Amino acid sequence: MSAREWVFGYASLLADYAGAGLVAAELSGYRRVWGVAADNARTIPGYKTYLSRADGSRPPVFVAFLDLEPDAEAIVTGRAGPVDVAELAALDRRERNYDRVEVTGAVRDLGGFADAADGGADGLDGRVWAYIGSVEGRARLREGLAEGTAVVSRDYLEKVRAGLGPLRNADPLPDGLPVWDLDRVDLPA
Repeated sequence: MSAREWVFGYASLLADYAGAGLVAAELSGYRRVWGVAADNARTIPGYKTYLSRADGSRPPVFVAFLDLEPDAEAIVTGRAGPVDVAELAALDRRERNYDRVEVTGAVRDLGGFADAADGGADGLDGRVWAYIGSVEGRARLREGLAEGTAVVSRDYLEKVRAGLGPLRNADPLPDGLPVWDLDRVDLPA
């Protein structure tokens, strides 16, 4: 076991993960893409669903999320935060469209943020993990694209943009996917 475990956030984790000791970081060899989706027609206890903000209905769409795709020439900016075993297990459950992959050798600490609220650690002194789209999550997006039913939730897009904050050098444009006003509803287990 290394000195510490870290998670590299590049999408919604940028806004949702508020752990102490966050540092600005970059991941080499990957690019940020819309790569996975959840099938909104399925009900999965303990997961989430999306309702149309306009009429409260549950549209039968595939809701797309950001992913990382190998690209030898690319660099993804984000932030890394230290996690303990319990936090890592909770993130594994939350990130059910993704696999946790070790990226230690490809991550570089950029030295913290200008915003003092972000804390800042003295380097990434252990293993670094990133959540990369699972085979199933990527297949769902392909299905939604083929059917013309893949969409991006406006709230998710705005959350990612807010999380990028000072790192916003690469706006995650929805690549032609329609952006819908959807309300996320967390389902009981």
